[in-house]
Amino acid sequence: MAATASPRDSLGTALGYPTSATPALLPAVASSLDRQLEQPSQRLAMLDVALPGQAPIPLASPPPVRASYPITPARRALLNTIRYSEGTWAGGQDIGYRILFGGSLMRSMERHPNLVIRTARYASAAAGAYQFMPFTWSMASRLLGLQTFSPEEQDQAALLLIQRRGALHLADGGRFTRSLAARLAPEWASFPTLGGGSYYGQPVRRFADLKRFYEDNLAQLQAEVSNDGMSDDLAGSPACLRGQLVCQFAETAKPSL
Repeated sequence: MAATASPRDSLGTALGYPTSATPALLPAVASSLDRQLEQPSQRLAMLDVALPGQAPIPLASPPPVRASYPITPARRALLNTIRYSEGTWAGGQDIGYRILFGGSLMRSMERHPNLVIRTARYASAAAGAYQFMPFTWSMASRLLGLQTFSPEEQDQAALLLIQRRGALHLADGGRFTRSLAARLAPEWASFPTLGGGSYYGQPVRRFADLKRFYEDNLAQLQAEVSNDGMSDDLAGSPACLRGQLVCQFAETAKPSL
C-alpha cells in the first residue's frame, strides 16, 4: 500500500510494492502484475468422501473471526492524513474510498476491483482510500474477516496495516512525529522516511505538510467529540482470541525508531 505525491495506499506490504492513486509502480512491475493479480475467487473445500455415484459435496470453509479496531479522533486523524497524502482525501467525502490508481472511480464497493490501471509511466492495481494492492487487501480481509470493500472495512484494514508496522501505539499518542511517518513509509510511499525521501524513491509529501494537516484535522475531530459530549478515551485494540493472527502483530512489531 503506498502512494505518490497524491494518493495513498495500503501498499502490498507483503511484496514490498508501493501503490497510490497517482503513478506509483515502476513500469517493470506492470507486466508481472497482469500475471499475479488474478481476480480472487471464493473456493470451497471438498469432502474427502462422496456418496456412491455422486460427485464430492462442496463444503464451505468456516469464516474467519471478525476483529474491530475502535476509531478514536487520533486514529481517524491519522487515517485522514494517509488519505491526504495518497491523494484520496476528496475533502473528506466517501467518494475517496472509490478512487482507483490514476484517479478514476470504481463502480462497485462489493469487493476490491483488482483492476490494473496503466498510465503513461506506471501501472498499478491500487484501489480505495488507502490505495490497497490486491494481495495486501486479501491478507487484511482474511485476518479481519472483511466481507466487502466498504469505507468502514477499508478503515479497519488500514488500521491493521498501521499496527502491522508497529505504529498503532504512536498513532494513539495523538502526535504526528517523524518516527510515526517513517514507520509507515514502507506501507505508503507518499510518507517520508526519516531522511525526508520516499522509501521507494517516488514523489513524497513533505513532513511539515502532513503534520499541519494532521494537527488541523485532529483539532477539528476533537472539537466535534467534545460538542457531542462523547468520550475520547481509547477503547483499545481488538480483543485477541485464540488463533487470531491479527493479534500477533502487536507482539511481534516492536518499536525500532
